This record gives sequence, C-alpha cells and structure tokens, in this order.
Amino acid sequence: MNVIHLNEAEFLRRVADYRAPRAEWRYLGDRPAIVDFYAEWCGPCRALAPALEEIASVYKDDIFVYKVNVDQCEVLADAYDVRSIPTTLFIPMKGHPVKMVGAISKKEIER
Repeated sequence: MNVIHLNEAEFLRRVADYRAPRAEWRYLGDRPAIVDFYAEWCGPCRALAPALEEIASVYKDDIFVYKVNVDQCEVLADAYDVRSIPTTLFIPMKGHPVKMVGAISKKEIER
C-alpha cells in the first residue's frame, strides 16, 4: 500500500502548518501530493479509495498520496473547510492547493 494515512501531527510534519494563515501557505513536501479527506462510513469515499491506491502505486516515485480521516482529525478538516466528503486537495510544488469535492474518477485525478 502506497497511500499514507496522516494524523494532525504527521500532516504538520509532511504537508503544511494548517494553523498558519492561508496567505502564508507553504507546502513542506519534496514532490506534489494528493490529500484525500475521508471517513470510514462514507460510501463515495470507499468508492474513491481504489483509484487513489492505484494512483499511489503507479506514481509512487512522483507524488505522495495521503489520506486524512475527518472523524479523527476534525480540526484539520475544519482548517481546510472540508464540509463534504470526500474532499481531495491537489498540492503542487508551487502555489496553492486545488480542492475538489465529491467522488472523482481516476482519469480526473490523473488530469
């Protein structure tokens, strides 16, 4: 499994300081990332999971694929204004993340 599950402390270490103002966004990783905000009980989240696993496996040397359980990381989810799940953040090396809400296809993820 190449998907990395994060708690709030790991998110702070690997992705960004979610406590900082959004204007001060600074990605901490050394390659682009996808962050999936999900819940175990969420049907669309479970439907998205296999596509993310495949992406993580195929692109393991090029990107990080992270998962954040919103039930265990409520403060983190709130910091990124996650109101519906799944919510996916696409994080480039430079610039701000792009957020997509809802189950998305593997083709959309790759795009």
